[in-house]
Amino acid sequence: MSSIRAKIIRSVSSAFVQRIDVANANFDKIRGLWRWLTKLMITAFRVRVEPDEINGLYAEWLTPKYHMDGKLLLYLHGGGYVIGGCDMHRQLVSHIARAGRIRALLPEYRLAPEHKFPAAIDDAVAIYRSLLEMGIKAEDIIFAGDSAGGGLTVATMLALRDAGDPLPAAAVLLSPFLDVTGSGESIRTRAAQDPWFHPRDLSFIADYYCEPHQRRFPLVSPVFADIEGLPPMFIQVGDDEILLSDSERIADQCIAAGIDVELEIWPEMWHVFQVFTRKMPESRKAIDKMGAYIQSRF
Repeated sequence: MSSIRAKIIRSVSSAFVQRIDVANANFDKIRGLWRWLTKLMITAFRVRVEPDEINGLYAEWLTPKYHMDGKLLLYLHGGGYVIGGCDMHRQLVSHIARAGRIRALLPEYRLAPEHKFPAAIDDAVAIYRSLLEMGIKAEDIIFAGDSAGGGLTVATMLALRDAGDPLPAAAVLLSPFLDVTGSGESIRTRAAQDPWFHPRDLSFIADYYCEPHQRRFPLVSPVFADIEGLPPMFIQVGDDEILLSDSERIADQCIAAGIDVELEIWPEMWHVFQVFTRKMPESRKAIDKMGAYIQSRF
């Protein structure tokens, strides 16, 4: 059973999120609203934040006081490919970095609808290659991402694999958005339980991100990809979200391909519930588990 705090946060956050008209979105307004709200979120204690620019993209380095030398977490933020960035995700990533005792890089890739597929993947691939050029070894890097950032994480690894680049040591996925076609069973079975998303929202997001004929492309919806050769994955997802099937299907594919995978389905939790780490115990426990996994990979 979820905590009392979780029940309150679920109700309040749902009331806010569901007021957003996805079909007729004013992205400048929505992005500004999220930036204002995230000013209330506090970065984890003893995590230093340093701004940077990589390949012309703004990025931030988040460095915990105690961290493993030479290891790096490359975090690709979520936001349905249309919103998100350092302001919106700095707090979450800082807590993951501190729990994992690992330095993190949080870049701001180009967003849709101004920059459609494959702009975000091109940016992520370029940033990763820049890290390798800096002298950071592929085996010392872990990818991570939430929601669309989780889908972008898997898509980026697929693009790197196909191009013959060395792959990171592992990937950590939080409620990954891996199927923009919305074909998963949970789209129906969790529709009444999901406090954040309505199934119709996914179609609008898909239209913003890519062209209709691209929705089943492996780099757009990685559940349709051949994932052989990808690194180990750690996945956390809520049992009450319509994207549950995305995580279940990619985990099944990992098992079939002989890829080491850990899937955690959190009862009564919703999409990227980990963001409330300072507010509810479930989020803190989830981030602690992520941190333990990150440390275990090295």
